Amino acid sequence: MAEPVSKLAAGSVGTVGTVGTVETQYLDLPEPLRLDCGRELHPIRVAYETYGTLAPRRDNVILVCHALSGDAHAAGFAKTPPEESTRDGFAAEDRDGVARKGLGWWDGMIGPGKAFDTDRFFVVSTNLLGGCRGTTGPWSTDPATGRPYGTDFPVITVADMVRTERAFLNELGIERLAAVAGGSLGGMQAFEWAILFPDQVDAVVAIASTHALQPQGVAWNSIARDAIMRDPAWQGGHYHGTGRAPEAGLGVARMVGHVTYLSALALGDKFGRRLQFADDIRYTITEPEFEVESYLRHQADSFVKRFDANTYLYTSRALTYFDLARQYGHGSLARALEGVSARTLLIAFSSDWLYPPSGSGEIADALRALGKQVEFQVIEAPYGHDCFLLEEARQTPIIRQFLKRLA
Repeated sequence: MAEPVSKLAAGSVGTVGTVGTVETQYLDLPEPLRLDCGRELHPIRVAYETYGTLAPRRDNVILVCHALSGDAHAAGFAKTPPEESTRDGFAAEDRDGVARKGLGWWDGMIGPGKAFDTDRFFVVSTNLLGGCRGTTGPWSTDPATGRPYGTDFPVITVADMVRTERAFLNELGIERLAAVAGGSLGGMQAFEWAILFPDQVDAVVAIASTHALQPQGVAWNSIARDAIMRDPAWQGGHYHGTGRAPEAGLGVARMVGHVTYLSALALGDKFGRRLQFADDIRYTITEPEFEVESYLRHQADSFVKRFDANTYLYTSRALTYFDLARQYGHGSLARALEGVSARTLLIAFSSDWLYPPSGSGEIADALRALGKQVEFQVIEAPYGHDCFLLEEARQTPIIRQFLKRLA
């Protein structure tokens, strides 16, 4: 079913370089979705935003996919700013100033003249399946019980997220994508698109991503999930409506995750071993002594105000399951990528030890060996995995040139 074009317009017209003020919209999928775990899920609501103008032939669409803690609000100013911003990235407050809470999580990359140029492209961003920012997830009402699903929500995969996006775009009357783009987990979704729907995707832009999370990344994600599940307030995942939530566990999970997104150099440059409140230590084990400790507590306190602990569990599990060689190649990455027809741009960052450049390099090598069109760029930058959110100015010319060649 095609959505009327008038419903697909972007937010209000803004100044040059911004998509203006945008309001998140919602769409209910008409059919159940069959999941990799064997269960069917229905109903499914998808939260989304659009930026730019849809071409009459509906052939200028770029789907932007977010990372673990993102949402549908990728660009512009939220009509109703949230209590806490989804603008992740090292020292986001320093970067964004007072406008931070209303800005989309990838605002520096989406808009007129930016990497994903809304003067040319119609950009669509959705909250992924299992999310807690408007799309159906563990926080949603289970029609069988009338209560939030909690851990009765089915275990999902990145492929399930992509099939949801495909069903959603069908409802908008969008059959083909000029590109699918994203960083981290968003890049994983882009690879799934290229494999599951090879004749419907012209290009993939995967930034700070991989074909499978390395064992160290799997381990850190396991620690984060355990922090949540060992919090007594988690209550087996059925904490909604009880007056208690596993905020302590989720906060620790956020601290763990945030450190993995950074680099030793970035932490050293910003904090060193500076003390937080005094010129000397205070002999306390309960209060932060160092600036870096206080920073992590702040990250935790902010995160628990905007994110659902079960969503963290489900999304984290999905990205650790992700393994293209296992899923599609019987252990061979090259075999998994055989059917890819999209042109591929891979961007990695030198200091990213969670999603290291070697992972993108393995994808590039496999695609080249298959005779596929692929470009691979490594940007020298010190901020670790967070570079995909911070190094927007250096990514922009690379992406613009790549998308220009699509024409």
